[in-house]
Amino acid sequence: MSRPGRVYLIGAGPGDPGLLTRRGAELLGRAGVVVYDFLASPRLLELAKPGAELIYVGKRAGAHALPQEEINRLLVAKAQAGLEVARLKGGDPFIFGRGGEEAQALVEAGLEFEVVPGVSSALAAPACAGIPLTHRAHNAVVTLATGHEDPTKADSKLNWPALARTGGTLVFLMGMKKLAANARALIEGGLEPETPAAVIEWGATPRQRTLVSSLARVADEVKAAGLGAPAVLVVGSVVGLRSELAWLEKRPLWGLRVLVTRAREGASALAGRLEELGAEPFTFPTIALVEPEDPGPLLAALARLSEFDWLIFTSANGVDFFFRYLTRSGRDVRALGGLKLCAIGPGTARALEDRGFRPDLVPAEYRAEAVVEALAGEAGRGASFLLARAAEAREVLPQELSARGGRVEVVEAYRSVLPAAADGEDLVGRLDRGEIDLVIFTASSTVRNLARILSPRPLAQVLAGVKVAVIGPITAQTARQEGLEVAVQPEEYTLDGLIEALMQWRGGAAPKGSEG
Repeated sequence: MSRPGRVYLIGAGPGDPGLLTRRGAELLGRAGVVVYDFLASPRLLELAKPGAELIYVGKRAGAHALPQEEINRLLVAKAQAGLEVARLKGGDPFIFGRGGEEAQALVEAGLEFEVVPGVSSALAAPACAGIPLTHRAHNAVVTLATGHEDPTKADSKLNWPALARTGGTLVFLMGMKKLAANARALIEGGLEPETPAAVIEWGATPRQRTLVSSLARVADEVKAAGLGAPAVLVVGSVVGLRSELAWLEKRPLWGLRVLVTRAREGASALAGRLEELGAEPFTFPTIALVEPEDPGPLLAALARLSEFDWLIFTSANGVDFFFRYLTRSGRDVRALGGLKLCAIGPGTARALEDRGFRPDLVPAEYRAEAVVEALAGEAGRGASFLLARAAEAREVLPQELSARGGRVEVVEAYRSVLPAAADGEDLVGRLDRGEIDLVIFTASSTVRNLARILSPRPLAQVLAGVKVAVIGPITAQTARQEGLEVAVQPEEYTLDGLIEALMQWRGGAAPKGSEG
């Protein structure tokens, strides 16, 4: 019989994936099973190890994927099967998260568990709304309470008069359905009707909306504004500090819902940058980077590097795969000692610099035509060039260098293919519901592959109403061939340039080279 596994009750935080603890990320990356809630950010699932079983057990008002008793039995069964289980719970597992009940079920089954605390929305939502729960000029007490008690209980355990008398800040979780009743109970308990109150919807995420009102009017104003769960109610004089301290909504890409189509290796990094600027990224890799079908030509070229004058890289991915095969061939960086290196842009240059190499040439414009222009003289003198690149790429570079007298050998360093699990059903649903504002394409292959995934519907039809951002003119040309109108195109064909162009566009001043 296999040895029982262990369950990790991990606080996923309030919704911002950056607020997951380091311990939580470590355990999430090694667990064989991830059992996750509705309020756990989908971006956190990207941290799960490849092949991990992902089980959704989310609970929303009136819609439970699994009853709590079934969740308890699921955790016990998986651990008894000898698996490490990451139980990913929104906020903190022991603050109105029913983590205590799950821990008790594990104890009763004789199983080991660990609690990994998380940042509760009771703390994070007010902080991200610019409302400090404590302030020396306002209060010295904070009280956390549920706004939605167990409906099976005959009597409330909340002492409303006592809550009204605390003289501090009150924070209610899960109280949207009973907002009017709870506000009335606080007023009847002794709080002034004009006591400041704030409701924070989707706190600590790009979907955050905050409504500031008074205890007497908050329920009606929330209803009129259309705010709903998940939300936090904050009551107390500290609410008034929001007008001075609000900060999250001031980020330059605040609330922009962005579809990221890059390969998984780069999607998370781009999504993280977008999140820092206030956007809400949805990662949907349309390409996967894999090794060449036949690495023979690349390995053969590695055996005769001394025959070449220049080694040309057109992407950071090409650098990564080239050095991977260099190591496999039994060679190291000394094999490149006599070569000059060309990188098509700063991202590719950084990939070389990370390995201790400073490129001899980075053309001013980051496209193949600029490389040809910069190396035309070398080609005219009969120089030999090794070009390590993706299997499918434009032929401009080898054709033009050869036409100018150069000797060019092209080897396949990697391939861009459709991801094995590319299922567009969820994405189409998001697009049809209007949940995506902008799509980012960082290569022509991301455009073509998205069109393939979403076929037979034309790409322009599925993306109707969605703005399009591209990294450069070649990708823009491919997008237009698919019937798309390009809204954002940076002057500098890099991710840094694209981010800068997005901020200019969102600020109302479209950058040069952009449309719409």
